[in-house]
Amino acid sequence: MRTARNHRFLTICYLLFAICYFLVSGCSTLRFGVGGRYLEAKDEITRPRGGDINKAIANLEDIVRENPTYQESLTLLGRAYYKRGRYQDAYQVLQRAIAVNKDDEIAWVVLGLAQLRMGEDHKALETLKGALTLASKEMKEYYKGFQYWDRAGKVRTAIRRAVASAIKGLEEKENLIRNVELFIASIDEEEWQQDRDKSMERIQEKGR
Repeated sequence: MRTARNHRFLTICYLLFAICYFLVSGCSTLRFGVGGRYLEAKDEITRPRGGDINKAIANLEDIVRENPTYQESLTLLGRAYYKRGRYQDAYQVLQRAIAVNKDDEIAWVVLGLAQLRMGEDHKALETLKGALTLASKEMKEYYKGFQYWDRAGKVRTAIRRAVASAIKGLEEKENLIRNVELFIASIDEEEWQQDRDKSMERIQEKGR
């Protein structure tokens, strides 16, 4: 009986620790090297409730200078510039990202958004139509290496709304921008949730 109680107590402690960890979004975690700075920057950009974009930009600019092909550093830097309102910088960096990986659907989507913000509306619309088509094909069960991607269907709902806005064209430009941005946000939220679930599973296994 005492062993079972101790087991439950340890499990609760682990769960409380995990909740506290995710509430602060890893702010107290020290990360070193290129990989650490990349993960830190990614957290700041994709965090559901917003992060330190300037910090992310500083980290990613350093990484890109050292190794522009490191994982998705160019795409993340382009996204960070976009969030900061530096649309011309985002446009230039995202073109480099696509040169590295022409099938990077997120780079294409954000490139289209940057073009819209810069007033290149007709080019932007064509970019977004192609990007959303590419994203729709990529959004499968094992997207980004996750075994059960988008179980709640939130990403699929978001991309359908974005596609519908793109079909309507430029008459509702602001609505198009909003729906495409919400689509990107839905991917970030799903990835964050997936990472949290994996971490919780690891913590629970340690408590057994």
